[in-house]
Amino acid sequence: MKITALKTFVVPPRWLFLKIETDEGISGWGEPILEGHAETLAAKISELEDFLIGRDPLPIEDIWQMIYRNGCYRGGPVLMSALAGVDMALWDIKGQYHDAPIHALLGGPVRDRVRSYSWIGGDRPSDLVESAKAMRSRGFDAVKLNICSELQIVDRAEKIDGIVAQMAQLRDAVGMEMDLAFDFHGRVHAPMAKILLHELQFLRPLFVEDPVVPTQIDTMADLARSTTIPLTTGERLYSRYDFKSVFESRAASVINPDTAHVGGISEMVRIGNWAEAYDVALAPHCPLGPIALAASLQVDAVCHNAFIQEQSVGIHYNTGADLADYLMEGHGFELEDGYLKIPTGPGLGIRVEEETVIEKARKGHRWRAPVWRHEDGSIAEW
Repeated sequence: MKITALKTFVVPPRWLFLKIETDEGISGWGEPILEGHAETLAAKISELEDFLIGRDPLPIEDIWQMIYRNGCYRGGPVLMSALAGVDMALWDIKGQYHDAPIHALLGGPVRDRVRSYSWIGGDRPSDLVESAKAMRSRGFDAVKLNICSELQIVDRAEKIDGIVAQMAQLRDAVGMEMDLAFDFHGRVHAPMAKILLHELQFLRPLFVEDPVVPTQIDTMADLARSTTIPLTTGERLYSRYDFKSVFESRAASVINPDTAHVGGISEMVRIGNWAEAYDVALAPHCPLGPIALAASLQVDAVCHNAFIQEQSVGIHYNTGADLADYLMEGHGFELEDGYLKIPTGPGLGIRVEEETVIEKARKGHRWRAPVWRHEDGSIAEW
C-alpha cells in the first residue's frame, strides 16, 4: 500500500481537514489545524507531500520520526500541528486496514466512555448562569469558562472583586451538582494570578487552566505550591520535551495537551503515559473539529489517567458549522449522562461526510483571534 495524495480542506468555522489517500482505496482523515493559521498549515502539509507520496502509510512511528527530525528544526506549533494531522490520518488508515479501532492497536481500551465538559460564556464571560443550565439540560455536569476579559499585570481590586462575584453567582446558581473549570487563558499575570487563585479557592473549581502563560513554568510551580486548586497547562506545549519541566517542577496536577497541536495520537499517548508516572491527570484540550475529537477519544481510551474530555459542541467559535455537520448520520459521537462513548468503529471510529467537506471548503474561512487592548492602549493577552 502506498500514499498517493494529501488533500487539505479549509472549512468553517475555523478548521483544516486533511485526507490522505492510498492506492488500495483506503483513506484516512486528520485535523492539522492551528487556530487562526489554517492557510499556514495547509502550506506545511503541501511541503510534506515530498516526503510522504509513495510511502507505505503503515509504519507510523518511522514516518513520525522522519517528519519530526528531518531538517533539524523541531517542535513548535506549526510543525507539530501539521505532524498531528498526518499522524491522525495514518492511524485512521491503519485501523481501517486491520478493521479495528485505533485503541485496539494501542493495547486496547481501559474505559468505554469518558466524562466530557462543554464551554460557556464566550471570550468575555457573559450569560454564565443561563448557559450553564442549558448545558446541564443537554446532559453535561461540567463546564469550562473564561473568568475574565482583559486584565493588567497589576489591576484594580475592584476588577478582582467583580470576577470573584461573577464566579460566585454562577456557583450559587448551579450548586455543587455541576463542576466548574476556570480558564485564566494566560490573560492573568503572576501578581494577579496569585490573588485570584486565593480568592476563587472557596468555589472549589475542577481546575484552573493556564493560570499564567505556559512559558512561565517556574511561576506556575510557585503558584501550585500556594493553592489547593488543581492547576492545568498543556494546550500551548507541543511535544513531550515541553512537558519535562512541567513534570519535574510539579507545576501542574492536570495536563491538557491538544492532540491536534502536539504531534497527534502517537505523541499524546506518550505524554499521557509519562504524566501517569508523576500522578498527573490527563484532560485533552479540544475546542476544535470532529476529527480532532475522535483522535482525542482514542487517547482517552488507552491512557488510564485521562478523566475528562473537552469538546466544542455549541462553543462560541462555531458559527457557520458545528461538529455533527461534517459526519455521516449514525457515525458521529454519542453523549450520555455527561459521558462521550469511545468510538468502536475501524480507525478513528467516525465517518466523515466528504461531500459536505468539499462543499464547505468552497467557502472556507479566515478566522483570526481578536486583537485586545488595555485601557492605556497597550496590547492585552487574548
